[in-house]
Amino acid sequence: MINFAPYFKIMSEVLTPALTAKDFATDQEVRWCPGCGDYSILAQVQRVMPGLGIPKENIVFISGIGCSSRFPYYMNTYGMHSIHGRATAIASGLKASRPELSIWIVTGDGDGLSIGGNHTIHLLRRNFDVNVLLFNNQIYGLTKGQYSPTSEEHKITKSTPFGSIDHPFNPLALALGADASFIARTMDRDPKHLQALLIRTHQHKGASFLEIYQNCNIFNDGAFEIFTEKGSKPEETIFAEHGKPMIFGADGKKGIRLDGFKPQVVTLGEGYSADDLWIHDEKDIFKAQLLTRIFDNPALEGHLPRPFGVFYEADRPCYEEMMALQLEDAKARKAPDLDALLRGKEVWTIQG
Repeated sequence: MINFAPYFKIMSEVLTPALTAKDFATDQEVRWCPGCGDYSILAQVQRVMPGLGIPKENIVFISGIGCSSRFPYYMNTYGMHSIHGRATAIASGLKASRPELSIWIVTGDGDGLSIGGNHTIHLLRRNFDVNVLLFNNQIYGLTKGQYSPTSEEHKITKSTPFGSIDHPFNPLALALGADASFIARTMDRDPKHLQALLIRTHQHKGASFLEIYQNCNIFNDGAFEIFTEKGSKPEETIFAEHGKPMIFGADGKKGIRLDGFKPQVVTLGEGYSADDLWIHDEKDIFKAQLLTRIFDNPALEGHLPRPFGVFYEADRPCYEEMMALQLEDAKARKAPDLDALLRGKEVWTIQG
């Protein structure tokens, strides 16, 4: 008997040409301010999508409210521009009912950590297999420049004319505290790193939380300039890679070692070698907690660089899979007596 399978495979490849970034762009006019970091994030997402090997009809982008939340208009996939802070709730319902879909949640520091903060932490602890892209520009951009949950203390804005007295959220520390199974950080002005982290976000099975530093050039221009500009970036950033020592600096001569639980910057060749440095381990939750706090702990001595990369990844059952197993188990059992369930065992007598 002739095996026609190879021929069908060839015909399928001929009839279904490979997708490109242009296939994920829509005919909608992109309406962000000229120079906004959102343009770069959109471009990298569109470049990455063809390589994921997922049919466009199985990809969904869901957003809340904010500048970042215009994203679904510009992605030629299924999508929904939902309501403020509730993209995570809508995505949870969709994933529970259609677990085969690749679902991407696009949110901002205001949308995802203020009105939507409660939904975000519960999505993470439940571990739905979805991807959260949190654009952090440390300001409310859409509503014209009020301070946000990630704005630094003493920030003068339209809503804090004397300076904010709020202590800001650290998004990755918050996500780790909510038992997220994947947390990472990247930036809009490093396209290659952003693409690599988007791929890692997709590859993780579970709730992925990717914080993206995104410049708002109208209301908070230069908030992350020290980490993105060529002159300062080598000394102010460190890119953590699994299994490799924590090395940074323009000449690669600086590193971070752990003095107990205290990170310390050292110079290689001056009494220290790469063997003495902190080796990054994505599976170590204790070191991940240090890494999320490395730059905002006033108890630490000396100037420490801002870390980027995958901080932590854990293998945990996904909510939608456990729910499916529970439903299958329930089908195998004897159906409960609905009348008995409604009557219950507790009875009250109401006296007039």
